[in-house]
Amino acid sequence: MSASDGTLARRPLGSARPGYSLDVRLWKISKTGRKSRPYRLRWVVGGRVHSAIFGTSALADSRRSELRQAMRRGEAFHVESGLPESELRAAEEAAEEAPSVRWLEFCRDYLAGRWRTSAAKTREGIADSLATVALAMVEPKEGAPPDKELRLAMRWAVVPAHHGQEPPPELDAAYGWLAANARPVTDLDKPEVFRDVQYRLSFRLDGKPSGGETFRRRRRALNAALEYAVAAGILAENPLQRARMTRLTAHDAVDPRVLVNAVQGRQLLAAVSYVGSWHRARGRRLAAFFAVIYFAALRPAEVVGLRLADCDLPETGWGTLTLRETRPVSGKQWTDSGERHDRRGLKAREADTDRPVPIPPVLVALLRDHLAEFGTAGDGRVFGNERGGVVGSSTYWRVWEEAREFALPPDRVVSPLAGRPYDLRHACITRWLNAGVPIAEVARRVGNSPEVIHRRYHGCIDGHEEAANEKITRALEAEGDTA
Repeated sequence: MSASDGTLARRPLGSARPGYSLDVRLWKISKTGRKSRPYRLRWVVGGRVHSAIFGTSALADSRRSELRQAMRRGEAFHVESGLPESELRAAEEAAEEAPSVRWLEFCRDYLAGRWRTSAAKTREGIADSLATVALAMVEPKEGAPPDKELRLAMRWAVVPAHHGQEPPPELDAAYGWLAANARPVTDLDKPEVFRDVQYRLSFRLDGKPSGGETFRRRRRALNAALEYAVAAGILAENPLQRARMTRLTAHDAVDPRVLVNAVQGRQLLAAVSYVGSWHRARGRRLAAFFAVIYFAALRPAEVVGLRLADCDLPETGWGTLTLRETRPVSGKQWTDSGERHDRRGLKAREADTDRPVPIPPVLVALLRDHLAEFGTAGDGRVFGNERGGVVGSSTYWRVWEEAREFALPPDRVVSPLAGRPYDLRHACITRWLNAGVPIAEVARRVGNSPEVIHRRYHGCIDGHEEAANEKITRALEAEGDTA
C-alpha cells in the first residue's frame, strides 16, 4: 500500500544474508531536468539511496514495476548496488559465462572502431581519456611504473597502426605492465575501482584538480566508451549513468590581462619582423600571419590552412577571406596522412561549408606585401615555412615568444599579456564588441555561437560597469522623489 509521501510502505524485516536487506522503500518517479533522460526513479535499501534515470516515463514505470514485484516476492536487495538478489545473481552468472575482456584490449578495439570516422584531435582526445582511466584499471602492485609512463604507454598502445608492433624502448616496461595487469572491464562495477576512476577523471597526475573543460572532455569520452561496452554485452549497464560526479566549473571566460591595446598590438606585429636574421626572414615571413589573427580573429590553425584562392585582396578598400579549411596540429600517429597537421573542415561546421570574413584595408595591404615578397607555398597556401611546407605550431610559437621580448618591457614579458598567439584573436573580438558590432555578427565572423561570445567576452566589454552604475543611480533618485 502506498504511503502518503509517495513511497511504498517499508516491508517488515526478515532474515537476509550479509550485504543484503529486506528494508526497501520505493519512491515515485520524478523529473530530473535533463533533456536526454528526464525521468528519475529512486529507492532506498537498508538506508542507502539508489537511483536510475530513463529517457521515457514508460521505461521508468517498467523498472519501478520490476522492483516492486521483487519486493512482493520477499526478495532481499543488495545494499551496495540496490539490485534485487535474483538480478544480481543473474548478472554474476552472465559475467562468469562471458569472456573476460580486459581494459587494454577493450580500448584498442573501441578506438579502432572510432578511428575512421573521427578527426585527429578527437582520436587523441579519446586516447588521452582512456589512458587516464587506465591508471585506475590496473591491479595495484608493488613495482608498478610511474603513472606518467603508464599513461604514455596506453596512449601508444591504442593507436591502431601500433597493433602488433614493439613499443618504444622508453615505454617497454610500462606497456608490459599494462598488458600483464590490466583489469577486466567488468571491474568498473566494483565500487572501489569506480571511485578511483572518478578521481582520475577529476585530478591531474600532480594531485591538482583538472580544468573544467578537461574533466568534461574525459567524462564524455569515457561515457561513449562505456555505452559501447553495454551495447557489446561487456557491461550490464553504464556505471557513469548511476554515479553522481561533482561537476568542475569551466573557467573559460577570457582573462582581460591577456588583451593588448592598439599600441601594444602594433608594436608586437612590428617586433615579429625583427625576429631572426634578415637572410632567413623567420619573423618577416610570419608578420602577416599574426596580423591575420589580430585583425580578422582567425584561429591559428585556420591561418595555416589559408589559401590564395580564399583571398579577395583589392588594391583599395576592404577585402574578404573565405575560410574553407583548418590545419590543426595533432601529431603523426593521429592523422591518416602521417603528417603532423590534420586537414579538416571548419570547426563546428559541416565539412563542405565556408565562412567569409571581411578584412580591413590595413590587413589587405599586409597580405599583398607578404605575397609580393614571399609568394605562396607549393600547394597554394598563403603561409609556408622556409621549405614551402606547413607552418608548424612550434615555429610560430618560438617567433612569438621572441617578439614579446622585443616589444614589451620586462615586467610585461613575465605577465599574461599576449602570452599566446591565440590572445591576438581575443583582442580582435574584444575590439569588435567594444566598437558596437552586434554579438551575432561577431559570432558569424569568428565561427562561434553568440552564446559562447557572450559567455567568454562579457567581462572584456568596456562601459558595462559605468552604464550599470548610471541605471542604479537613476533608480535611487526616482525612489527618493517618491519618498
